[in-house]
Amino acid sequence: MSFRLGLTGSIGMGKSTTAKLFAEAGCDVWDADAAVHRLYSKGGAAVGPMGAAFPEAIVNGEVSRAALKEIISRDENALRRIESIVHPLVGEDRAAFIARSGSDIVVLDIPLLFETGGNTRVDAVAVASIDAETQRARVLERGTMTEAQFEAILSKQVPDTEKRAKADYVIITDTVEHARAQVQNVIADIRKRLGDA
Repeated sequence: MSFRLGLTGSIGMGKSTTAKLFAEAGCDVWDADAAVHRLYSKGGAAVGPMGAAFPEAIVNGEVSRAALKEIISRDENALRRIESIVHPLVGEDRAAFIARSGSDIVVLDIPLLFETGGNTRVDAVAVASIDAETQRARVLERGTMTEAQFEAILSKQVPDTEKRAKADYVIITDTVEHARAQVQNVIADIRKRLGDA
């Protein structure tokens, strides 16, 4: 049975880079966003049920995220209905990944881990974190969203201070080298815990 480490972090905190460092260190990493992408793609398990609930969300045989955004903006109940379809499918995808994994530590990269109660389904939680100024600069440097969009996303996420307080491990992502050293320490600590169990 693998040790399940939940990895989370607010937008711009370096979570994706941290997930890559865990993978480089030999951990199996499951990515919640990639799972949703698979489910929404042609032939994905979400296409049929989403098409039944929101026919206009299906474009060229796959679920269109742009169409979903439009639907959510018009209908305040849409997000709850979408989540009721997608979350169980994501859960099945995650369970299948864990069952296939041969790694002693499986990292579950879940952006909204605390927001969805996912922290109750893992053995420990690691949070990728950085100061607020660096976070803002990283997100706005990407050029993919406005300051207002960034603030809107932040407002929906559990604050970083709260995530850090609830986490078993905090990984500061100021440099890749520093983050890598902390990832190695987390892995060593988990393996020690597994050895002591």
